[in-house]
Amino acid sequence: MTILDKIIVQKRLEIARQQEAVSLEKLKSLECIGRQAVSFREALLASDTGIIAEFKRKSPSKGWIHPDADPETVVPLYEQGGATACSVLTDYPFFGGSLGDLHRVRSLVNLPLLRKDFIIDEYQLYQAKAVGADFVLLIAAALSAPLVEEFAGVAHTLGLEVLLEIHSEEELECLCPAIDVVGINNRNLKTFVTDVNTSFQLGEKIPPSFVKISESGISSPDTVRDLRQAGFRGFLMGENLMKEAEPGKALGAFIEALKKTSSRETV
Repeated sequence: MTILDKIIVQKRLEIARQQEAVSLEKLKSLECIGRQAVSFREALLASDTGIIAEFKRKSPSKGWIHPDADPETVVPLYEQGGATACSVLTDYPFFGGSLGDLHRVRSLVNLPLLRKDFIIDEYQLYQAKAVGADFVLLIAAALSAPLVEEFAGVAHTLGLEVLLEIHSEEELECLCPAIDVVGINNRNLKTFVTDVNTSFQLGEKIPPSFVKISESGISSPDTVRDLRQAGFRGFLMGENLMKEAEPGKALGAFIEALKKTSSRETV
C-alpha cells in the first residue's frame, strides 16, 4: 500500500466513528452551517504575494516538525505577517492536527481558512463548514472525476469554495466548472517525493480560466517569483515555516524577502 492508500483506509474508519458521535442530520441542523464564508479565490486575486501559510505539526515523510505548535498563537501571527490565506491540517494520525485546531482560530482571524484533509465523504464537507472553514481541499488522487464534481456541488451549497489538488496530467480530467482554484501539489502523495518542476510542467496544461496555486516544496522567494511569472497566483508553504521556532516571524521575513525580489524585477 502507498502512503495515500494507508491514509484513506484510516480516514474511512475515522469518519465512521465521527458519524456515530455526531450524525450528518445533526451537523446540518447547526446554526453555524449558515455562516458567511470568506472568499479564497478573491483573496488570491487581490493579493500581491499569494502566500498561503500552513499550520501543521507533523507529516508522514518528516515525522514531527513542530509538535507543540499552538494554532491560536501561530495563525494570528500568520495573518499579521502578511498571509493571504491559511491552511489548517485537520488529520491527526498522519499530520498531528484536528478539527478543533481550525475551530479555535476561526474567531481570531479574518483570513480565508482551508480545511486541509483527505475528503472522501460528504459528511466531511459539513464538518468543515461547522468548524469555520471557508474552502476545502479535494484531492484528485483520492477521488474520481464524478466524485470531485459531486463534492464540489455540495461544498458550494454550503457556501464553501473548492481547491482541487492535482499532481499528474491524468488528474486533469477532474477539472470541472465547479472548481474555484486548482492546486498543483509538487509532492507525490504516493511516494511523498517533492519536485517544484511539477508545477511548471502541469501549469501550462491548465486552462487560463482557472486560478492556480503551487503547493509544497517552496522555500525561496525566487521560486515564488518564477511561479508567478508562469501564471500562478498562490503559493502554499507549510514545512518551511513550521520547522522554525516562530513560524509567524519566518513568514514575515519570507514575505519581506519576496517583496525585495519583486521590486528588483521592476527596476
